[in-house]
Amino acid sequence: MPRTKTAEQVKKNRRLARIVLILAAVLLCAGAGVLAWLFLRKEPVSGPAPMLAKYQMAEPGGELAKEALPERPALFGEGLCVVSGNSEEDPAITAKAGICFDRTTGQVIFSKNAYERLYPASITKLMTCLVALRHGDLSQKVTVEEYMLSDLDPDSSLCHVSPGCTLTLEQLLYGLMLPSGNDAANVIAYGVAGSEEAFAELMNQEARRIGATDSHFVNAHGLNDPEHYTTAYDIYLMLNELMEYDTFVEIITAPSYKAVFEQNGAEAVLEWQRGIWYFTGQAQAPEGVQPLGGKTGTTPEAGFCLSLVSLGASGDQYVTVVLDTLGRDELYSNMTALLSKIPN
Repeated sequence: MPRTKTAEQVKKNRRLARIVLILAAVLLCAGAGVLAWLFLRKEPVSGPAPMLAKYQMAEPGGELAKEALPERPALFGEGLCVVSGNSEEDPAITAKAGICFDRTTGQVIFSKNAYERLYPASITKLMTCLVALRHGDLSQKVTVEEYMLSDLDPDSSLCHVSPGCTLTLEQLLYGLMLPSGNDAANVIAYGVAGSEEAFAELMNQEARRIGATDSHFVNAHGLNDPEHYTTAYDIYLMLNELMEYDTFVEIITAPSYKAVFEQNGAEAVLEWQRGIWYFTGQAQAPEGVQPLGGKTGTTPEAGFCLSLVSLGASGDQYVTVVLDTLGRDELYSNMTALLSKIPN
């Protein structure tokens, strides 16, 4: 095949190609640098402000403005009592479980089987009250229907509301807590959640929310069921949460309550008293300790149980819980022994 280019022409073409490639590379690098500079100096058009924006200087050259600093998130267990094991054995505490906690400082004063799952009986109503306060409307009126009471033993603890009674949720809470009305518990469940099952699910949700992970509820009243249980520590968590509600404090500290309501178009009245022995004069708290209120519970399976919030001489609030004693006298001797551990 005849040669069309001389050797000199080939060399010139190669030199030209190299020059073109070098120029192209230089232009590409320069272009990339310009684009990067433009991108870095450009203010963002939208989106969140730069993270450093919330750390603006108080003044040029000054320290960071304190109010601009983000708040430290609260830890879940911050301020709560933490139990690492049983306290030294006390022969006066014969209950299956018993605790004495300083709610104000987070100090554990005494603990016996705080995490053991036990039947709570009517102490269940603490969680019933918490769900009602969080998910209900105190002024809501609920009319008692026969089906709401169909699963209750007529010989169990009742506040004696009956079909045709129309009460507010707040009135029902007094009927729940003072005379420990199982009937009030069921009516609250239907009024707040539409059914006992839906209300029990709310109870379990609230238990998880406050960290009461060793509790499980299947009803609002506490009549026994193998799948219905809690612990002394979880009861402390319930009371610790409930004491933040003024309505709860008003209920448990009320010596009595008169409910005036409508029943089948006519005015009706029920009056309830709290039955804890420290308020009826049948038991005496140690000197310097002032019981504020709480909740009792009794079934054959749960034994005799009591939870209590009290004031110490220093003004601190204390939570004491006794679970599963053999009789009422033993229940209160155990509780008094726990109250005696509160510093004077």
